Amino acid sequence: MAAAAEQSSAQGKATTWHGIVLETLKRNEIKLTPYVPDKVLTPLIKNLHADPYFTTFPTAREEEAVGIVSGAWMAGMRGAVLMQTSGFATLANVLASLAVPYQIPLIMFVSERGTLGEFNYGQALVCRTMRPVLDSLALEHHTITRLDELEFIADRSIKQAITTQAPVALILNPLLTGGKTFDK
Repeated sequence: MAAAAEQSSAQGKATTWHGIVLETLKRNEIKLTPYVPDKVLTPLIKNLHADPYFTTFPTAREEEAVGIVSGAWMAGMRGAVLMQTSGFATLANVLASLAVPYQIPLIMFVSERGTLGEFNYGQALVCRTMRPVLDSLALEHHTITRLDELEFIADRSIKQAITTQAPVALILNPLLTGGKTFDK
């Protein structure tokens, strides 16, 4: 009886964007998940904290999370960083000076802000510059807008990052996550 309830619960999680990300991380042996707190990523962060498979904790800045995941890779552990679009704006230096030249398969999940009704002009600016920065560093990146494409893109991107030892950014569009809600 308990096994059936556990299986039903696992299937329910796998039908949400955050459930699919969690299961994909597990399947690819990604155990370390530092993050910078973000409202959109909260369901994923709560589920990662609740699952004893993962080592999940907040960091003060995105560069700190990248450094932790990079060090873990060098010690033989796989990790992924969770962040918001605005946090990505701080990463060009650490990507260009650490992750890229030292071939760290840094997996970045980025909740996208700055689009689809964004009220904060700063978020919109960073959103418009994020992809050109990724392109200028020759980093693989995918914007995921649909639940039915999430598992395939995330799974294949993680496998490619590990095999080629190159960073990848998975941009979680508001069409997928529901985005941030703006209260009046």
